[in-house]
Amino acid sequence: MSAVFNTLSPSRFKVLGYSGLLPFVGAALLICLATDYRDSLSVALVGYGAVILSFVGALHWGFAMTLQELSANGRQERLVWSVIPALIGWVSMLLPVSWGSLVLACGFIGHLWQDRKLGNILPGWYWPMRVRLTIVASVCLLIGALVLSFFD
Repeated sequence: MSAVFNTLSPSRFKVLGYSGLLPFVGAALLICLATDYRDSLSVALVGYGAVILSFVGALHWGFAMTLQELSANGRQERLVWSVIPALIGWVSMLLPVSWGSLVLACGFIGHLWQDRKLGNILPGWYWPMRVRLTIVASVCLLIGALVLSFFD
């Protein structure tokens, strides 16, 4: 396992990871409540989702560079995958907002599936955290898509 995971406390990763949910939750709530600002809030939700999906994709670039346990084929797969979330995020921003939200939710779920491929290579706290982060981000994006579909 990478020395980075061994030298930093898991709580640092968790605090930063869960803090990253605040814009998802805040935007989803405000989309439901602040009808006058729904359009701009929904664009902000999709934009933030695209940025975060790109960020989690980049984690796999880092894994490919640092995880000694990866085979050459596994390293290549991580590198290829690492750029796909950014492309998904970019496409989501070109679509109507409700469709972009759905594409992003699917992108987060697909990324979670990619994380799962790393199995026992990553520390034990990583997978449960990623599951929770993915669920909350995806639910917020789906709420945004549903509200926009039914109330706009």
